[in-house]
Amino acid sequence: MRISERLPAIFVVAILVLGVGIIGWRFFGSSETSVEVSVKVPPLSAPAQKGKLAYDSNCVACHGADGAGSEQGPPLVHDIYNPGHHADEAFIRATRLGVRQHHWRFGNMEPQPQIRHEETVAIIKYIRELQRANGIFYKPHRM
Repeated sequence: MRISERLPAIFVVAILVLGVGIIGWRFFGSSETSVEVSVKVPPLSAPAQKGKLAYDSNCVACHGADGAGSEQGPPLVHDIYNPGHHADEAFIRATRLGVRQHHWRFGNMEPQPQIRHEETVAIIKYIRELQRANGIFYKPHRM
């Protein structure tokens, strides 16, 4: 049998393999563009209350109310952002320098120069209090 006679069968098999691959990627890949979580809000310390005000002014549009996520950005009250995987310095750098997409498929986060360092520190305090109230604690990061 010549190769030209087998081409239709090869083409069909290739399409099937590609289709199975795409389906598998859609179901098992992290392609979510909307990941919202339920967040329990505890009584907040005074510094965290200031952080909530700064968060609501600067972060809520993408990261959702109380860090629960939205269609624009990931939840910050999520185990991926536990202090062992994303230390406070990671949040400081993210606001100052931006972040390339790496855990989620929301695209890059642009720098947020309008947020002063003191506000960023207060936002971190707020997020960490929310995380603790929702069972998210330091876990060593392993690659």
